Amino acid sequence: MCGICCSVSFSIDNFSKDLKEDLLYNLKRRGPNSSRQLLKSDVNYQCLFSGHVLHLRGVLTAQPLEDERGNVFLWNGEVFSGIKVEAEENDTQIMFNYLSSCKNESDILSLFSKVQGPWSFIYYQASTHYLWFGRDFFGRRSLLWHFSNLGKSFCLSSVGAQTSGVANHWQEVPSSGVFRIDLKSPTISRCVVLKLYPWKYISRENVVEECVNSLTQISADLPAFVSVVANETKLYLEKPIIPLNMLLPQAPLETHWSNISSIPTTRETLQVFLADGHTKEVVQQFIDVLSVAVKRRVLCLPRDENLAPSEVLQTCERKANVAILFSGGIDSMVIATLADRHIPLDEPIDLLNVAFMTGEKTIPTSFNKKRSKQKNHYDLPFEEFSKNVAATDGASPDKQFSVPDRITGRAGLKELQVINPSRIWNFVEINVSLEELQKLRRTQICHLIQPLDTVLDDSIGCAVWFASRGIGWLVTQDEVRSYQSSAKVVLTGIGADEQLAGYSRHRIRFQTHGLEGLNKEIMMELGRISSRNLGRDDRIIGDHGKEARFPFLDENVVSFLNSLPVWEKANLTLPRGIGEKLILRLAAVELGLTASALLPKRAMQFGSRIAKIEKNNEKASDKCERLQVIS
Repeated sequence: MCGICCSVSFSIDNFSKDLKEDLLYNLKRRGPNSSRQLLKSDVNYQCLFSGHVLHLRGVLTAQPLEDERGNVFLWNGEVFSGIKVEAEENDTQIMFNYLSSCKNESDILSLFSKVQGPWSFIYYQASTHYLWFGRDFFGRRSLLWHFSNLGKSFCLSSVGAQTSGVANHWQEVPSSGVFRIDLKSPTISRCVVLKLYPWKYISRENVVEECVNSLTQISADLPAFVSVVANETKLYLEKPIIPLNMLLPQAPLETHWSNISSIPTTRETLQVFLADGHTKEVVQQFIDVLSVAVKRRVLCLPRDENLAPSEVLQTCERKANVAILFSGGIDSMVIATLADRHIPLDEPIDLLNVAFMTGEKTIPTSFNKKRSKQKNHYDLPFEEFSKNVAATDGASPDKQFSVPDRITGRAGLKELQVINPSRIWNFVEINVSLEELQKLRRTQICHLIQPLDTVLDDSIGCAVWFASRGIGWLVTQDEVRSYQSSAKVVLTGIGADEQLAGYSRHRIRFQTHGLEGLNKEIMMELGRISSRNLGRDDRIIGDHGKEARFPFLDENVVSFLNSLPVWEKANLTLPRGIGEKLILRLAAVELGLTASALLPKRAMQFGSRIAKIEKNNEKASDKCERLQVIS
């Protein structure tokens, strides 16, 4: 994780030797291990490069990098596959070495087509006066742009900054491909021209239509003096995933029960599916590909065995290197179980569980009013969880934080302790009062969420910020003590719901438009995940000098899931707690998980109780007034 920034000026009046103080502060929070700036000037322009590094692999490599030909590179990414990076090597240096040897634009695009892993980058090519930049296919790393002064300057940055009394003009760079700017051309035409090299499938069907649509969408949000054009050479990046399988069954979906309403939400029900040889094989293939994705994300970081003996002696106990955003729900439980396979056994794993203060004095055994009236069969696992953890609740620092995710989180902890009692599982109870929420949103969080601005962005952004900060309580049988997670890597389950029909809107779409409609909904979810979620979450988690990693969005995981027909991933003729994310639930059973395999989807904003904590009558899609506060 790094904070990268390039400020470009085309007018001598705007030339500056430093970034604005608030922007520099926000960038430094992302990269606490090294900060450096570099100025490149020409007759027609000036580029100020600013790099701030969070050191995670190989030798600490300060950014920006510059080679003997004057090329400059800023990299915020991880190479997990596609390009060979040895354990002792730094991927920033490896990428720059490859870039420096690129002879033409085709070589540059070929390089970025190979990289598997999250990335955003800025690359200055001195000989051509070109500035290249972009984000990976899913947009797992944030990159913003800001155009000002009628084309006289613009800025690219991992994170933006607010200016008091001025509207926020930062926007997310679309994950549509790689962009290139000729830094000499704006002085002639007074127009910033962005050339796009889009992502395309090798099968190249409908590529022209796809490219035109992308250009139109990007241009619509930019100032009039900025234009986006297709590159005249018709070059492109190869999409790192295969297309979604849109196949529809020739016959109606079979179920193992004649009466859907009588299907019990039990582990035994899931075992019935696993009795089918083909299903069991597909589930095992899914476990294998997801396990490799988790392994790559928990091993690419420095550990105590890599430290000098003197450094190890200073540590009185082993620290966790990996943390998981943990609700006890199926996504985080499966990630935790697979992480346990690959992280050294003597190393703790931090389970970060966030709760916002409620007005209730007792444990809410029914957290959803509508569902509490119905008392449906899919409520049973939650009620069972409540009973399991009620006995330990007396140890909690404050019962006002016994929100749904806290209850399922504690029960999930017990499951993990059964699966591996030798592991130290640090269940970190992160309790947030309304006062602390309002103060830190105003002073720190709101600029990270922007340019997104809805009530939903506010709820999820704030919840993820407090969770990933990792300051809370460790509650064990013996004691309650304050704790701060030292883990630099934070695993999150995002991408599971989008691909496996986990949201209620998937069920609604299926009920109204069948499997064809469900396929289209899943395709749309993946297509917009960069703009709806990932840039925001990267800015939020990166603010703590930590790196977000997304196993469910590993290129091989997405390609595997895309290869399956939709009915092998989800079966929405089945009740909640079974039908959505069916393949993941079956994987959970195979991995030895119990009650958590049957938990229905519960959104983070409701499970943590942040939703409607300040305002009862707002909708998730409303513009959030609280994010407009200028500190």
